[in-house]
Amino acid sequence: MPFRFIHTADLHLDSPLTSLALRNAELGDLVRGATRKALERIVDLAISERVDAVIVAGDLYDGSQTSMATALFLMGQMRRLEAAGIGVFLIRGNHDAQSQITRELTFPPNVHVFDGRGKPVKAGALESGREIHVHGVSFAQPHAPASLLPTFRAPVPDAVNIGLMHTSLAGASRHDPYAPVGIADLSAHGFDYWALGHIHQRRVHLEKPWIVMPGNPQGRDINEGGPKGVTLATIAEDGTITCKEHRVAVAVFERLSVDLTGIDEWPGMLDRVETVLGEARVAAEGAHLVARLALTGATPLAWRLRRDEDLLTAELQNIASSLGECWIEAVELAVSVPLATASADAGPLTELSRLMHEDVVQNHAYREELRETLADILRQLPKEARSLLAPDEAAEEALLSDLALQGSDAVIARLGGENGRV
Repeated sequence: MPFRFIHTADLHLDSPLTSLALRNAELGDLVRGATRKALERIVDLAISERVDAVIVAGDLYDGSQTSMATALFLMGQMRRLEAAGIGVFLIRGNHDAQSQITRELTFPPNVHVFDGRGKPVKAGALESGREIHVHGVSFAQPHAPASLLPTFRAPVPDAVNIGLMHTSLAGASRHDPYAPVGIADLSAHGFDYWALGHIHQRRVHLEKPWIVMPGNPQGRDINEGGPKGVTLATIAEDGTITCKEHRVAVAVFERLSVDLTGIDEWPGMLDRVETVLGEARVAAEGAHLVARLALTGATPLAWRLRRDEDLLTAELQNIASSLGECWIEAVELAVSVPLATASADAGPLTELSRLMHEDVVQNHAYREELRETLADILRQLPKEARSLLAPDEAAEEALLSDLALQGSDAVIARLGGENGRV
């Protein structure tokens, strides 16, 4: 019989979602509870597939906020695996290292938590007698500025070797540097499968040997978008490994662009949005769809969309509700007045709009003043909200530009009428 295991990481159980909850409390509750549901689905999958092991490459918890209720829920899921005869091998990631409960929990005997010494553990064997050994290194502190690779021991001879590491690899946006290491260095170490964690987007870096970052099984905000799941790996009798992704997310975040070019009536705009949302809802494959809509294109409705943004948001929320298990996380307006309309109307608002876009918004003094205002607002926000709005310098610059353009268009929309006239 082959040896089969599920590889997951970065569950961040009961992760606080302050910024999302502020915008929509019901949606915040859905996504917060989704991290637990994702773990339940992983355990369901492990039991139904009769796997031999579940491998967790760090960050079961979400730092110091972890409660005893979170820990008790986790223990219940580990006991379900124990009852099914499934072993669990896990390492502590940077967020686990911040949690006091991490040090206080006593797991059932089917769970092996690696320490910082890198000693391998036998996980099972193939019918041929070839053994499966799992290597892992946990970190006791929330920061790991140096590579953990030197801590790992050499591969066990004549065995299939699986390594667990929580690492930022060579670096990734929105992720703090953690135990940096190169793909070539991992490959050269001699393991057959590297089960990684820390980066929340799935990526298979290599297949010989397998170097897999499964991504987190449940996204927590719009920057963790797309399908989310775990990797189911099968080790054949000859030692070859095959992998398959299984989706387990309860809610899927997606950025959706809706081109309104050529749409000149409000009902037509709503129909276009419903079509895009409906297609994305089907693609979510049974998970809740949480969408951030960006309305784009040149349309005579541009002025009205900005003037009646509250009505727009309410109508789009109603469309989402009618589709079922569909949510609007936010609506962004990037629409413009068609050139033909602007040319035909050479009124004062058209000229004012041109001046604002071409001169004022690009003016250095104006942008610096706006930058200071934005910086002051960001300083007053919780860290999670700051990371969501401006995770890096490039994102902050893009936000600055968007705010400047949206602000100028909003002013024109409120000054003008359907044809841009006072």
